[in-house]
Amino acid sequence: MNAVDLLAFGAHPDDVEIGAGGILAKHVKQGYRVAICNLTEAELSSNGTVERRRVEARRAAEILGVEQIIDLSFPDRGLGEREQINRMAQVIRQCKPRIVLAPYFEDRHPDHVACSRMAKEAIFDAGIRKKKTPGDEEAHRVSQFFYYFINDVHQADVVVDISDVYEQKVESILAYQSQFNPTEGEVSTPLNSPTYLAMVRGRDQLWGHQIGALYGEALKSPAPLKMTSLIQP
Repeated sequence: MNAVDLLAFGAHPDDVEIGAGGILAKHVKQGYRVAICNLTEAELSSNGTVERRRVEARRAAEILGVEQIIDLSFPDRGLGEREQINRMAQVIRQCKPRIVLAPYFEDRHPDHVACSRMAKEAIFDAGIRKKKTPGDEEAHRVSQFFYYFINDVHQADVVVDISDVYEQKVESILAYQSQFNPTEGEVSTPLNSPTYLAMVRGRDQLWGHQIGALYGEALKSPAPLKMTSLIQP
């Protein structure tokens, strides 16, 4: 694995794109190195196949400019084991990110909730010098950790202006055709409901409006944000 500036965890392929795709595209555009780590291959999804989802995930990453995708292949709806957290801590140590993103811990999908908790534990463990990971990598401390939102809207601590990359975000989500564009014989899900993508766009417009921009993506911090001055340069 290559070292990155920003590492985003998702329980399933498409989680990161929905909640933080614009943030990733924005940072790539600014010259930062970005990686996505998917915990599962979403093998229990109502539509599509694992093989198709892999292709879609790589197409979505290409659209966002993300060069590194890490697939841990944990079991879908089987998250939370200590060994899994150790593996995530190993990924953090190998990638050495300054910033880590994970889903917010209040969400309708239990896997998103589990991913949130596991990421927080993995970040903590990755910084413990005497804590062993599978490859015995050196400890690494993450500078900042933020939660992103997938299915819901909550009060934000940070809103990032993603207006200039918003259509990249939309295109990356639509790369998951198996999830958002059902064909004959596939079943209806919350994701392929006509209102889901409209909800995402409306939510991003709402957050954008709060900061005087067209579109924004919101983040929640588990700890107070450090400021050296209320007046920024």
